[in-house]
Amino acid sequence: MNMLTFYLLLLVSRVTAFAPMQISRQAMTIGNSPRCSGAIPLFSTETSEIVMTDDYKSATIFGPNIADENIRNIAVIAHVDHGKTTLVDALIKQSGVFRDAQQADEAGDTIMDNQDQERERGITILAKNLAVMRNGVKINVMDTPGHADFGGEVERVLNMADGVLLVVDSVEGPKPQTRFVLDKALKKGMQALVVINKIDRPAARPDYVIDKCFDLFVELGATDEQTDFRVVYASGLQGKAGHEANDLKDDLGPLFDAIMESIPAPRCESTEIDSLQALISNIDYDDFKGKMGIARITNGAVKSGQAIALQKPGKAKKTGRLSKLYVFDNLGKKEVEEAKAGEIIMFSGIDDVEIGDTLITNELSGANAAEPLPPIAVEQPTVRMTIGVNKSPLAGREGKFLTSRMIRDRLFKELDKNVALKVEETESADRYMVSGRGQLHLTVLIETMRREGFELEVGPPTVIYKVNEKTGEKEEPWESVEVRVPEEYVGGVVDLFNQRKGELQDMGIEGDDGLNVVKYIVPTRGMLGLRSAMLTATRGTAIIDSVFDSYRPCIKGDIQSRDKGSLLAFADGTVTTFGMEGAQDRGKLMVNASDEVYKGMIIGIHQRPGDLEVNVCKTKALTNMRSATKGITTGIVTPIEMSLDACVEYLAADEILEVTPSKFRMAKNPEMAGRKKK
Repeated sequence: MNMLTFYLLLLVSRVTAFAPMQISRQAMTIGNSPRCSGAIPLFSTETSEIVMTDDYKSATIFGPNIADENIRNIAVIAHVDHGKTTLVDALIKQSGVFRDAQQADEAGDTIMDNQDQERERGITILAKNLAVMRNGVKINVMDTPGHADFGGEVERVLNMADGVLLVVDSVEGPKPQTRFVLDKALKKGMQALVVINKIDRPAARPDYVIDKCFDLFVELGATDEQTDFRVVYASGLQGKAGHEANDLKDDLGPLFDAIMESIPAPRCESTEIDSLQALISNIDYDDFKGKMGIARITNGAVKSGQAIALQKPGKAKKTGRLSKLYVFDNLGKKEVEEAKAGEIIMFSGIDDVEIGDTLITNELSGANAAEPLPPIAVEQPTVRMTIGVNKSPLAGREGKFLTSRMIRDRLFKELDKNVALKVEETESADRYMVSGRGQLHLTVLIETMRREGFELEVGPPTVIYKVNEKTGEKEEPWESVEVRVPEEYVGGVVDLFNQRKGELQDMGIEGDDGLNVVKYIVPTRGMLGLRSAMLTATRGTAIIDSVFDSYRPCIKGDIQSRDKGSLLAFADGTVTTFGMEGAQDRGKLMVNASDEVYKGMIIGIHQRPGDLEVNVCKTKALTNMRSATKGITTGIVTPIEMSLDACVEYLAADEILEVTPSKFRMAKNPEMAGRKKK
């Protein structure tokens, strides 16, 4: 080592010690560009174990020994709509999963997003496992949701990974959800491989995105080794990747190579059968085998037919015998006789397997069994809604599942695999309090139950308050919101945020497309119903991203949710065109002719504040008198079509939503109306 190198090392180490937030990407690498495929970290903290923060005691325990050099376990994480699932689909198609091009075409464009709701909404909702082979190395890939409301899926899946593929849009750069999921991965001590996706976009700016990624790593307190991340440029849509932005290969070979070189092989403390430890991170169901657990073997090995036990720390064992053992193979699974540390398995044999259980051996009645691993820790819910029996006058006409017992069983069954959800009993025997990460998290559950044949009565979303143990103050959740919008609508966006008690964080112009970026911190209760209002104010041009920020002291007073009242049905009956002609002058209607309505049902949006009852069921009087205006006809304005999400956003505190397999009906809550009269 010459003297110049020595002084450079000394200088940068001092800067690292005293001002870690000011280090530039160039200072960290000193000549080793992050865009070089073989960038070598200047500083290395070689240890036999990955040190984890106290917040993540539930993380997988990595040992000093390499479990299997021919396995890589990676989780693909990204912000919503950054091309993560498209990139995973391209990896699948180029790894020999399909027999030929025809079979690949038949599989479609969204191979992993195979649920109806995922394809309709265009987002990933559930985390999924698959495995591909590349040059004799098995790559276990976990595709995760990109939306903040499904962050529980990401936290759960990260326990099975050894590294992450951080997919970032080549134009937008890191976004709020990018920060959330990356923070979880870095705290678990994982190495990240950054993929600059959609590099084929005309407005791509890879250098800017890499600098922003580096800043994000430093802000999140990444180690020197984590901060010196490797970068691959890719176009998931074209199925191409490369080590330089302007030199993409004809396939994703560079990305496969980077995964095998940058993501470490799984490590363990022992591969002996008695030291078996596997934390259950997911649940699957089979019509013939029943409930099946999915886990990554942290230590030890397991064999088919072996005596096993499931246990949580401090709780009793659930014992049984492992009847079937599978590992993931391409898009499916294959049965094996034995699996060792580092592998991700699926097994059956114990019916009451739960997420958070640890699979351990029960040979010799568990005399030499290892201790169970700490259970999975996830962020707490911030929004809740009531879900109960539909009691409207039109109830029971469509659904198959109507009773409180059926609804209760279905909600508690959902807890088996939805770790971020909470279900609680209420004072009413036919209503349950369901808490989740956000409004979308809960509406996806409601939509799933609706399609299964349930009829439900849903209350308006409310935030979950908590008391700060140190200060004793009541606190509420706040969200970090980023909106991209054309310049002419910035004033309307700022006005809406100010009405919702938001605090401006930043504002500026992003990229060459002329979009303005507005960043706010907003109370979660101010975000309820904000999306539809903002899309209306910006004529559908606003792109809104939000993620939970923190709990802060409550804002005093109420936050106005909407500035217009509702049009209510005057009486029970069937909607007529004659009734609609008179009512449509009062506001925008939500019902069609021949729809059945009941008194107090919301049939439209009033054009002024306050509610108004209108008679949409009245018919034209039949007489022998001719009208002078008989030949004049009035056109019926097309009613508004309200989706489930739009209905939930619209609900006020004294309103409820009736959900049936084919209809959404909103109405005034008769219980609250009774209180007002008293």
